[in-house]
Amino acid sequence: MLRVGFFEIGHVPNNQYRYAVIVTRSCGKWVLVRHKNRATWEVPGGRRESGELVDTTARRELAEETGAVQFSITPVCDYQVATNGDETFGRLYFAEVIRMGPLPDLEIGETRLFDSLPADLTYPAIQPYLVHRVSEFLRAAGT
Repeated sequence: MLRVGFFEIGHVPNNQYRYAVIVTRSCGKWVLVRHKNRATWEVPGGRRESGELVDTTARRELAEETGAVQFSITPVCDYQVATNGDETFGRLYFAEVIRMGPLPDLEIGETRLFDSLPADLTYPAIQPYLVHRVSEFLRAAGT
């Protein structure tokens, strides 16, 4: 059984964050990325490196996975994914990308803008919850 939970920012100590996930918009559309070895789409994000602040992880992953060079990024909340007795923590962000440069030659093969989430998601049991939470955050902020 998979469970996704949301918490106020700061609920999780920095050393417990494993991921930063950045729900991203550009030109009024969602920005999703496709890993070079997959045919599915995902929200930009990735693992926190040892000793790295989770906010630094978010900025680094956004740039590495989308080519974003000019953007605003806002922490939304902390989250937990629990499955089969294992739990991982991350911080969820919203980013508005103003300008993208070339995609770095790393693990991402392509970025694409979407009006809504596609059916072929890499993590369909988790990502819709994260995007929904950011959508709620944006509605509450009036954006």
